[in-house]
Amino acid sequence: MAHATDPDGSGGGNTTMAAITHILALFTWLIGPLVVLFVTEDEFVKENARNAINWQIWLTIYSLVAAVLVFVAIGVFLFLLLGVLDTIFVIVAAVKASDGTAWSYPLTIDLL
Repeated sequence: MAHATDPDGSGGGNTTMAAITHILALFTWLIGPLVVLFVTEDEFVKENARNAINWQIWLTIYSLVAAVLVFVAIGVFLFLLLGVLDTIFVIVAAVKASDGTAWSYPLTIDLL
């Protein structure tokens, strides 16, 4: 399957490293994807790293909102929901990357 930067469908790009980049975000927040973004020459991997970074930035913003809302009780539920969404989104993104697709996370506006 072709990814967004591969319009002719010929493949290319390190799908394994792209998938690992998303999984790194689960354990290292922004650090892992940032390192990958700066050290790789592979455009497909860079695109996936940018997607992972964008999601982690927005997840942080959503978490800050949830932290404020803890005082009105709904924040606890939002924290739990964000944890579940983060895990699901990262797994979906990693699977899509391994299939050769650069998946854009829902609930994000591209900052990078």
